[in-house]
Amino acid sequence: MIDGRFDVVGAAGPRALFERLTEATLSHGYLFAGPQGVGKKTFARAVGRSLLCVTPKRTLLGWCGDCAGCTQMDAGTHPDFYQTEGQVKIGERDGSSDEPNARDLVRGLSLHSYAGGKRVSVLGDAEFTREAANALLKFFEEPPPNVVLIVTTNAVGRVLATIRSRLIEVTFPRLSDAELVQILERNGIGAEEAARAAALANGSAARAFGFLNGAEGEGATREAVVAWFLAAARGEEADAKDWATRPTLETGLETVKTLARDWVALSLGGAVPLLAHDQRAALEALPPREPAGFARLLGAIGDAERIAQTNVSPPLVADLVRIALAP
Repeated sequence: MIDGRFDVVGAAGPRALFERLTEATLSHGYLFAGPQGVGKKTFARAVGRSLLCVTPKRTLLGWCGDCAGCTQMDAGTHPDFYQTEGQVKIGERDGSSDEPNARDLVRGLSLHSYAGGKRVSVLGDAEFTREAANALLKFFEEPPPNVVLIVTTNAVGRVLATIRSRLIEVTFPRLSDAELVQILERNGIGAEEAARAAALANGSAARAFGFLNGAEGEGATREAVVAWFLAAARGEEADAKDWATRPTLETGLETVKTLARDWVALSLGGAVPLLAHDQRAALEALPPREPAGFARLLGAIGDAERIAQTNVSPPLVADLVRIALAP
C-alpha cells in the first residue's frame, strides 16, 4: 500500500474532495468548472492517471509511476484513457471534421476496459449541442460500470441543464500568485519573470504563460481591455470589438473587474495592494467617481459576468459595463 504521488499545484478543495472518495462513492461523471487556466484539465488528467494506476494506494488519488498503467500514461498509449483538448463540439458529424460525436463517445464509454480496470474520458472545454446531449442521456442515466467521465468548462452557464444536472460539479478557484510562481518556475521560468507574470495573470496559469510568450490571445486581449476601460471611464468613445468576442469575453471581464477593483482602492485611499499595478498611473488619472458610481459599476460587472455565461451577444455584455463606466 503506497501514498501515491499527486503532483498538482493548487486545487486544494477538489483534491480534498477526491481524497475522501472510495471506489464505492466515486461517481461516473464530474463537471470541473472554473476560470480559464486554473488547472481543471491538468487535475482531470491526474485523476485519470490515479484511477488507472494498478498499484494499491491509501486513497484514490496518486500513482506509483512504475506500473503498467503509469507507463502507458507516460507514453500516451493507455487504451482506457481518452482526452480531448480545446474547444470541442460534440454533435452530428458531417464528414468534414475530426471532432468526436455523441455516438462515438457513447460507443467508447460502453466498451469494457482493455486493462480490466476503469475507463476514463476527459472532455476539455466541451460544448454540447442539444442533439448531442440527448444522445448522451442514456449513458448518464444508466452508466456502465467502471466508467468515469470528466467534463471541464470555464462557462458553466453554457453547459446544457440536461448534462449539468447529471454530473457532480466541482469548482476550481483562481490560483494564488505563489501557486502561479511555483508552476512557472517548474517550467524553467526565472523567479523574477515568474513573479511579474503572476502579478498580471489574475490567477490563470494560461494567461501567465501567454504574457511571457507574447501570445497574441493573452497580451493583446489585456491591452485592448485596458484601453477600452480607460477610454470608457473618461467618457470617450470605446469600442469593445477587439476583446468582446465569445472566446475572449470572460477573460476580458476578469481584467475589467481587476481594473475596477484597483480604481476603487486608489479612489478610497486604502493600503490595499493593486492587482494591475502596472496601470496605477493611468487609473489615478481617471476622473473622480462617487461611491454610488463605483457601486453601480461593480454591480454591472457582476451582472455582465453572469450574462456572459449565456448566449447573449458579447458586445451587448460589454456595453452593459460601458454604460456603468461612463462618467
